[in-house]
Amino acid sequence: MSSQVLPAPGMQLFHYLFEQASLGIAVEDLEGKLLVANPALCSMLGYREDELCGMNCSDFANAEDSEDDWALFQQLRAGVIDRYSLEKRYVRKHGAQFWGRLNVSLWRNGDGGAPLVFAFVEDITNRKLSELALASVSRRLIEAQERERLRISRELHDDISQRIALLANNLQQLLEDPLAARGRIAELQKLTAEIAADIHSLSHELHSSQLRILGIAAATKSFCQEFETQQKVEIDFRIGDLPTALPPDISLCFFRVLQESLHNAAKHSTVRHFEVRLWGTSSEIHLTVSDSGVGFDDEAAKTSRGLGLISMEERLKMLNGTFSVESRPQHGTTIHARVPFSSVGE
Repeated sequence: MSSQVLPAPGMQLFHYLFEQASLGIAVEDLEGKLLVANPALCSMLGYREDELCGMNCSDFANAEDSEDDWALFQQLRAGVIDRYSLEKRYVRKHGAQFWGRLNVSLWRNGDGGAPLVFAFVEDITNRKLSELALASVSRRLIEAQERERLRISRELHDDISQRIALLANNLQQLLEDPLAARGRIAELQKLTAEIAADIHSLSHELHSSQLRILGIAAATKSFCQEFETQQKVEIDFRIGDLPTALPPDISLCFFRVLQESLHNAAKHSTVRHFEVRLWGTSSEIHLTVSDSGVGFDDEAAKTSRGLGLISMEERLKMLNGTFSVESRPQHGTTIHARVPFSSVGE
């Protein structure tokens, strides 16, 4: 390390920190040309130190992220600021990219020499990818909510509201012709009951009052019975030992997982018979939803999970639970949700 680049006081300590630091460290001139690079920065970028020295910092920066960096660097050169930090992408020697947090500061040589720029780079790729993935999931969940609201709006407007209008019109005709009433009352009564049942079912999908009043066992059993009628399927539903009082967040989580799982099974499995198991132990609650349908490639699904699977997994994560999918082509699918009962509320 050149003594002309770095100050003499504390050289030995600085040299040790420079060489051993996990952060990438570079010393640059006011044009952004690297004078010294430590081993960590060389490793991050994939260059040897002799290759990096003489390169400009823009040579290994992502062009899309360089505009803000360059603007701040100009302020640093002009003395408007003496340090700045930002997150940006870097390009390794062979083209791969990584995210780094850059901290830059200006060192003014007290002996009258030219000022130097110290740059510190922390590899934040894992955190950044996690943030981007979470943002993607959040965006997709919002889109799913909007699609669900649109579906409900259409059901209310295009189906239920029109049937109510037809019922009102028929009732008006009866008022105008009372003699015809006797033969049509039973028909209109049946129509009214069907509308009421569909409204109840739609309301139940949004929020189950049975879940709040009667608990998870009764609510899931009732939902399975309604689902059988609506979708014309058969559900083998069995409940094992459950705690007498589950926290509301656990009950709601399992109820939503059951809803999503059965809707997915009815839509994709190509079979009309499903199995639902809900049971508990002294420390855990379990739910499985199984079918013997077409299944799918589990390995491929891990890299391209649908929004329904993601939403179920996120619900369980919030309760320190686990979510798994077992499936093979032509061998059916099983959804398994588990929540550690004892850990919730501790």
